[in-house]
Amino acid sequence: MHIHQLSVSHDDRQDRLLLRLNTQDSQEFRFWLTRRMVARLLPAIGDSLVKLEAAQPGVAAADAHSQRILTEIKREAFLQNADFTTPYTSQPSSCPLGAEPLLVTDAQLSLQPDGCLQVIFQEKNGDSAHSCHLNLQATLVHGLIHLVHQTITKAEWGLASAVLLEDSAPELFSETNPAPYKH
Repeated sequence: MHIHQLSVSHDDRQDRLLLRLNTQDSQEFRFWLTRRMVARLLPAIGDSLVKLEAAQPGVAAADAHSQRILTEIKREAFLQNADFTTPYTSQPSSCPLGAEPLLVTDAQLSLQPDGCLQVIFQEKNGDSAHSCHLNLQATLVHGLIHLVHQTITKAEWGLASAVLLEDSAPELFSETNPAPYKH
């Protein structure tokens, strides 16, 4: 699956985030993320991204602080070049997980040898379970975190402490001074 676009929106009525992604072959995958799931998932994704960036060829960031600074630099470079103005295209030819979004009850993250972060979203409901495996390159992970952060800020969930890289740049991710974004 080659991901083409990501979208994160807040559903006021259900007080959940709707994560949608479409692929280059016009498939759309939809996921519900609860506040509790986001609060647990963001720090884990942030830590995984730091490790992912540090594992890139030619990177020499030995300690955790240097790795976080490197990831912050890469995040800033990504945000300078990212396209957040093109509207999300929601005209899928198919929805492999079904029309209703998958309610993410469990998530697993693992770094892959090919330099991707594998994210497995699962919905466990009694005896049944559905899952979706996503392989995300570092740039997609940066984009996902950016979109989630924007959305939880608008939703007023008060989760600024769950955002990536808060230890390396606390002034960027405080409640009173949300991170600056260019659009």
